[in-house]
This record gives sequence, structure tokens and C-alpha cells, in this order.
Amino acid sequence: MNFHVMTLFPEMIMQGLSSSILGRALERGLISLNAVNIRDYTLDKHKRVDDYPYGGGAGMVMSVDPVVRCYRAIFSEITRKGGQKEKKVRVIYLTPQGKTFTQEMAKELAEEEDLIFLCGHYEGIDERAIEMVVTEQISIGDYVLTGGELPVMVMIDAISRLVPGVLNNGNSAEFETFHDHLLEYPQYTRPEVYEGREVPEILLSGHHAKIEEWRRKQSILRTKEARPDLLGRAVQEGCLNKREMTFWRELEQGWE
Repeated sequence: MNFHVMTLFPEMIMQGLSSSILGRALERGLISLNAVNIRDYTLDKHKRVDDYPYGGGAGMVMSVDPVVRCYRAIFSEITRKGGQKEKKVRVIYLTPQGKTFTQEMAKELAEEEDLIFLCGHYEGIDERAIEMVVTEQISIGDYVLTGGELPVMVMIDAISRLVPGVLNNGNSAEFETFHDHLLEYPQYTRPEVYEGREVPEILLSGHHAKIEEWRRKQSILRTKEARPDLLGRAVQEGCLNKREMTFWRELEQGWE
């Protein structure tokens, strides 16, 4: 899995993603990270990549030419490594105007061989650059940040952990929060008792089927409390078995 990031702050990307699990994945070659400085592709002698917006208004706008030139250089390198065969590469622009990023998107994007991200700054990017380069626009939430670097790092983290081999436990990415549209069940480790708070007895029983049933019920309960919208999707898409559906109906009746 190869990540390419068009940014004004490549050091921010590299430093932010080169430690912990992702750092080890980079060292092992499971993922690669290429942060490219858009300033390297401006023809302005002062390395400017922005200008005043036509029509007036506050702030500055990133210019079209450096962005397009940067993209073309990255795309050329990707196709060169892949031989003469030209390939389509998804280019993602991080913006509050985009579709909200979800775990389902992360799973889909994790299937790609290469992904290119575009980080905006100032008051935005010349619309022509978006039209010429970007294939999709994505947001990580309904709020505004100073630039696209943090959202890109969030997306790369979420996508990378779904790449085979990145997580030590191959099942970790499958059985966690948002699996089957359910939030993750509560977790415990030693000691069994801490300041009077005990680990649930079922987890000490060694009865794996009963433990799994308890965990699923806890996931349903947590999702009902915190994200009823997700639980509704789980029910609608048939993610719950018959016993779990009975438990869900009991919750619905008890909370009316």
C-alpha cells in the first residue's frame, strides 16, 4: 500500500506517521509514505504557492499550477514503477465539503495499491486544480482545521491498519469498533479486582461461547446508548443473529 501526500508541510506528515504501529509497518515495507512538497513545483522565484482570490474576499487561495504539476510528477512516478501500463489512481482532497469518512470507506480504500492525498491550506484551492486532479472529496467531520495534514494522517492511520500484516493480531481490525456497525465491547486485564471494581465473572469462566455472547450483547448495549443510528443500520442490514435480535427488541421495549 503506497500513500502519496501533496502538502506544504511534508515533515509534519512524515513525523506524525513514522512511529508506533505505522512506523513499524513502514520499516517492514507493508506500507510506504511519500510526502511531496507542493512548493517544489511552483515556478515563482519566491516559492509562493498562493495568491489573492478573484472577486475579492479574505485570505489567500492556493494556485492551480503548483498543485497540478505536483500531481503530474507523482502520477508519472507511480506509472513508471508500474511499467508502461497507465493506471488510474484515486486522488483525495480533504475538505469539510466532502463526504464524511467512515470505516466502510477505509476498508474500500485499503484495497488500493496507491492513494494520492491533497492537503489544502489558506482559504482553499483554485477550483481548476480540484477539477483537473481530484477524484473525490472527503471530510473527517463537521469542523474546520488549519490545513489538510491532520485529516490526511487520520485517514492514513485508519486505512493502514486494515492492510494485511500491519496489525500484530490479524483479527484485531475485524473485531473492533464499527464491526457490524457496533461499538466495541468493554475490555479488561489484570488485576481481577481494582479498588473494589471487579472484572465481570463471565470473562474469567473460560467458556468462549458464553464470553462471545456476552461481548456481543455489550456491543449492542453500548451502541444503543451512544450511537443508536449505527444500531439501526446493524438491524436493517441483518448484522444481528436471532438471539441478538431478541435482545435488541427487549432493549427497545425496556427503553420506551
